[in-house]
Amino acid sequence: MVMSSTLRKAMLLSAIVLAVMSVCAPFAMAQEHAEGASATANTSVGEGIRVAGIAIAAGIALAGAALGTGRAQASIGAGGTGALAEKPELFTNVLILVALPETIVVLGFVIGFLILGKI
Repeated sequence: MVMSSTLRKAMLLSAIVLAVMSVCAPFAMAQEHAEGASATANTSVGEGIRVAGIAIAAGIALAGAALGTGRAQASIGAGGTGALAEKPELFTNVLILVALPETIVVLGFVIGFLILGKI
């Protein structure tokens, strides 16, 4: 696969923006301590980077599940369309096979929420 220079520039820009956001996250999420509040907020740079890493991990979990589901459904859909052209009575079976990969996305959501629960 040959990448165009525009795609490479876009990917490099995305990586730079992600790196800058990860470094600046603690400062953006820092809150001033309210007077009389009993709980102290941990706003150190390390804590902010940890939170940003957890959020990115949850996003990667969901994105990976969605990409895997899309690829599986594309293959099943292509094969199912050919099968339905020859035998229309297979519609129920093909419908079930197309719906099965959706459980991967549901599991991706669950994993993402479990990861976000660590924040």
